[in-house]
Amino acid sequence: MASRSADFASLLCSRLCHDMLSPIGALNNGLELLADETDPEMRAKCMELLADSAKASANKLKFFRLAFGAAGGFGEHVATDDARAVLEGLYESGKIQLGWMVAEPTLPKNAIKVLLNLALIAGDALVRGGRLDIGAEGSEIVIRAEGPRLILDPEIRNAALGEADADLISPRAAAAWLVHLLIAEAGGKVQISEPEPGMLMIGVNLPQG
Repeated sequence: MASRSADFASLLCSRLCHDMLSPIGALNNGLELLADETDPEMRAKCMELLADSAKASANKLKFFRLAFGAAGGFGEHVATDDARAVLEGLYESGKIQLGWMVAEPTLPKNAIKVLLNLALIAGDALVRGGRLDIGAEGSEIVIRAEGPRLILDPEIRNAALGEADADLISPRAAAAWLVHLLIAEAGGKVQISEPEPGMLMIGVNLPQG
C-alpha cells in the first residue's frame, strides 16, 4: 500500500512538473535574451515576457496547490471563491471562457479537489479553446465543456471512471485517477458523457456525510 501511494504521489509530481515546464522554460529563455540584449525596446519586450511567464507560473502553482496539495489547511471545508480564483488564474489567457455556477460559500475539501481536477480534465480536452461551465449544488458537481475541437484521452476517461489498471496509470491521467480515488472513498459515482462533437459533460455524486 505504501509503495502504491508513493507511486501515485510520483504521478502527481510528474504532472505538475510537466505543466510547469513551459512557463519556467519561458522565464529561462527571457533571462538569457535579457542578458545579451542592449536595445531598449527589445529589453522592454523581454521584461514583458518575463512578467507574463512569472504570472503564469504562479497561477499554475496556486491551482495545483489547491487541486493536488493541502491548501486550505486542516479544516474540513474550503471557500469556493478560492477555487474560482485559481481556475480564473489558470485560464487567464482567455482561450477558455469560464462559467461559474456554485452558490455555496464553502465545500468539503475533497469536493473542491474533485471539482478542480474535473475542470482541469475538461479544460485539457478543449484543445482549441471554448467554454467551461462549472456547477455544484449539495452533493452534485457538474462540468460542461464546449468547443470547436474536444478530445478526451481514453486513458483519462477510464481512470476517472475507475476502469484503469492502477499499475499502468501515466502522469497525464493522474488528475483523473485522483478524482476516482476521492469519489470511490466517499461512496460516490462519476459519469462521463459519450463522445459527442464539441461537447463533454461530467457529472459527479459525492456524498458529504
